[in-house]
Amino acid sequence: QVQLVESGGGLVQAGGSLRLSCAASGSTFSINAMGWYRQAPGKQRDLVAAIANFGRTNYADSVKGRFAISRDNAKITVYLQMNSLKPEDMGVYYCNAGRMAYNGIYSPEAFWGQGTQVTVSS
Repeated sequence: QVQLVESGGGLVQAGGSLRLSCAASGSTFSINAMGWYRQAPGKQRDLVAAIANFGRTNYADSVKGRFAISRDNAKITVYLQMNSLKPEDMGVYYCNAGRMAYNGIYSPEAFWGQGTQVTVSS
């Protein structure tokens, strides 16, 4: 099992920035990547960004150029820096632990954080 603890999120005005953090513990040898998903009310949970322990990243088209994912391998912690936030970025953000292939395709495992709310006011 992999445990994920998220922090960050909150309320911000459009155009503002937020930073999310996710720390992993437990059987982390079974994963090689971590990702952030967003779920808006009434919608499915979609991948926003993911990063592998070998450095490869994967972003949703809607956030490219605005969001940046990074990781501290020693702390097994992943960060999501969100800039130029838009109302459509609102939702609950979930951290996930999974695997990424060398081509960048991310496959989530059934390890999820508790979720953190991001609200963007227009």
